[in-house]
Amino acid sequence: MAFGQLKPSSPTKLDGKTVNRWAIYKELCIAKSVFGINDRCLAVISSLLSFLPENEITVKNGLVVFPSNRQLSLRAHGMPESTVRRHIATLIESGLIARRDSPNGKRYAYKNEAGQVEEAFGFSLAPLLYRAEEISQAAKRIQADAALLKRKREQITLQRRDLTQMINAALADSPSSFWQNVHLRFRVIVDAIPRRASTAELQDILDKLTALRAEIDKALIQMNNIEEMSTNHNQNERHHIESLPESHFESQNIKMNDLKASSSSFTETTIKTSKPDPTKQISLDTVLRACPDIKDYKPTGITSWRDLIEATRTVSAFLGITRSAYHEACQVMGVEGLSATIAGILQRIREIGSAGGYLRSLTHKARVGEFSIAQMLLSLMKANRSQHALS
Repeated sequence: MAFGQLKPSSPTKLDGKTVNRWAIYKELCIAKSVFGINDRCLAVISSLLSFLPENEITVKNGLVVFPSNRQLSLRAHGMPESTVRRHIATLIESGLIARRDSPNGKRYAYKNEAGQVEEAFGFSLAPLLYRAEEISQAAKRIQADAALLKRKREQITLQRRDLTQMINAALADSPSSFWQNVHLRFRVIVDAIPRRASTAELQDILDKLTALRAEIDKALIQMNNIEEMSTNHNQNERHHIESLPESHFESQNIKMNDLKASSSSFTETTIKTSKPDPTKQISLDTVLRACPDIKDYKPTGITSWRDLIEATRTVSAFLGITRSAYHEACQVMGVEGLSATIAGILQRIREIGSAGGYLRSLTHKARVGEFSIAQMLLSLMKANRSQHALS
């Protein structure tokens, strides 16, 4: 036997309970799939609720309404009476309303001399009052699931955007088989996203994208480490040759005049290119206060210059900064100065058309002494304070 055909809970069990009719209606609209009803059923139940004398559904105000099918049809935006009857049956079957039949099957009410309803026959809305908490919880679950689904979609969108920029920049700089394979795997993951995905499906996609991102970050760090080792090796080799005694070169039939000329040239180049470390007067805390956005790219936190360097290496890839531009800037600014500069570029990325071109411009200015990292950070901190003041 359907719930709606049973006698609803006794009035004593519902005494003291109250719920706003339109509040529960809104919750029912959200949770309609849970209770197996559609939009037309909602139109009918809205019509039934409109016949209550007060906004609050309570035993005191009366739980039975007794409109005719004609009246229901008019308040349900002209829905045909046959359709109204069909959806009433669905609402009864779903346990959201119940019949309270009169002896002759008609809907009417007995009123006292004051015009107050003493007894009514028609449709009881007691099930709505009885199940109010159940309906409310179902609506909250659906809203929470929808919010989680939206959040997962946003996270996937952010990961897709970052990975696309990183992979495109890497392929433009070095179209190796490694990056081509990474691009292929990325497309396989993205193309598998369903148009109507569940939260579990989106989480699976997000996990795969996150794993690919971690693999790319690791590969970029390894590539940069290899290049740094190669650079250090070349420098050590040059220093080694410089330190060899003259007798060694004589035994190898190397002319001393050529050696002296080479040594002189190298010394002059060293004097011209060596500049004071631009970060000696800059603390890591200053960089982080001026460029707070960089923290998002190091979930474990930035507590040292090494952490900042790793974060900005990752950022440089998806900003479209090529390795040649990165290493040229590193030679001029130093690795810590470059990291502070990239953090600054990230902070102002909305105002910058091309991060790679902008870095090359700053590198040129730094080479001729026209760019100050400290001044850049000071300007960013002033801009941050202005934004906070406006907000």
